Amino acid sequence: MIKVQDIHKNYRMGENIIAALDGVSLDIRGGEFVSITGASGSGKTTLMNILGCLDSPSEGSYILDDEDVSRMSRRRLARVRNLKIGFIFQGFNLIPTLTARENVLLPLLYRKTAVRMRERLADEALEIVGLSERGNHRPSQLSGGQQQRVAIARAIAAKPPLILADEPCGSLDSRTGRDIMKTLRALNEAGRTIVLITHDERAAKTADKIIRIADGRLT
Repeated sequence: MIKVQDIHKNYRMGENIIAALDGVSLDIRGGEFVSITGASGSGKTTLMNILGCLDSPSEGSYILDDEDVSRMSRRRLARVRNLKIGFIFQGFNLIPTLTARENVLLPLLYRKTAVRMRERLADEALEIVGLSERGNHRPSQLSGGQQQRVAIARAIAAKPPLILADEPCGSLDSRTGRDIMKTLRALNEAGRTIVLITHDERAAKTADKIIRIADGRLT
């Protein structure tokens, strides 16, 4: 699913070059549940942005689902993101004026999925996360845990091969966070490939493989 080979990412700050990633290589197979963990400033966010096709490496190669995305234009990267990656963020990123169901439908609309198909996929995704009866509620009418479940439904509705979860429990209480991790585990057991970005050791241990990063290098 993912093959990263000798990735470097450099940023210029004035006259200085900052190496956010320094020769990172990793492989993730389809169907794996992998966590990437490290302290603030370790490079995990930069790595997440590259894995999510939100940014490109300065050097090295990134093969995603048999396609080299290392040197793609921003437009082509946007298409890859839309087709192959489902995102789950710490802040939910739901549109407050839309219902839960409408939020889940949104990426399917961008994909130009046929109306009946996208309605079916949205309903299926809400059922998977246990929110079928909350589809007509707006985010303000839902708890934090329910909002994150809507975000998960949005991420999985189009059945992308990769789910990228960035600190999905960061803004939730510990009990709700554990429930969200159980949901991610269930999705993985159903065949989804999941990459979890987290600084939380307990959440990281939910995964089958833990990748640790420090100072831009895998440790």
